[in-house]
Amino acid sequence: MHVLDQQGAGPMDALPDKTPEAPPGAAATSTRTPSGKRNQRRALLLNALSVVLGIALWWALAATGFKLPTPPEVVSRAGTLISDGTLADDVLASLTRVVIGFVLGTAVAIPVGFLMGWYATARALIEPWIQFFRTIPPLAIIPLAIVVMGIDETPKIFVIFLAAFLACVISTFQGVVNVDRTLIDAARVLGAKDGRIFAQVVVPASTPFILVGMRVGLGSAWATLVAAELIAAQQGLGYRMQNAQLYYDLPTIFVGLISIGILGLLMDRILLLAERKLTGWQERR
Repeated sequence: MHVLDQQGAGPMDALPDKTPEAPPGAAATSTRTPSGKRNQRRALLLNALSVVLGIALWWALAATGFKLPTPPEVVSRAGTLISDGTLADDVLASLTRVVIGFVLGTAVAIPVGFLMGWYATARALIEPWIQFFRTIPPLAIIPLAIVVMGIDETPKIFVIFLAAFLACVISTFQGVVNVDRTLIDAARVLGAKDGRIFAQVVVPASTPFILVGMRVGLGSAWATLVAAELIAAQQGLGYRMQNAQLYYDLPTIFVGLISIGILGLLMDRILLLAERKLTGWQERR
């Protein structure tokens, strides 16, 4: 019996498959109001202003004596790394590691989180291990990963996988246990069985939590990347930054930092777009 199942219900009518029809004329109403469009344009303008101010502050700090390369120096170094293909190779290597680790971590975390939230027995068996490994930074696993898995791609992907998994599994679990009990009771009264309740009530209600967990997991995956690429890597943004550190090559370090930030931001925007599409029913500010 799952953790949310406190009472049963006799067979009655099946859970309705269709939502009530919208009132006449509702379909013609645009979901994006003029006010919403104005707010979106204002947000984009503020985003652009924030970027400009950030670059200006960076330039000012470099001009006042801080050990920072100026924006033109970083742009020049980026041009060099792009022209000789180095940056493209590094981006491809790092992006491949992050995507594989993140996808695998998420793919394992979601079913494990559902099991923990839906079945009390599974929760009792799994949760202590999840909480135990959450207290151990993924970076601390690197020495063990090298000894057990060698120095090829496997340990690099594993530590990224672990970072994404631990962030996503807790959010998924929390999403399941936070499902409104009234929704489950209503479905049982209408005669729905566990499988249907899980698919049509629990999964949709947990989706916002899952997507938030995926976004946190994505950030953890990128944060772990630089350390993961210390494991005998020959390519990658983290490897390039570590190599540049030996020669005090600040422009190259900045190119790596900015590249990681841009890639992480783009991937986060994709997840945010998916969240808006999949949870359009959710009330937003």
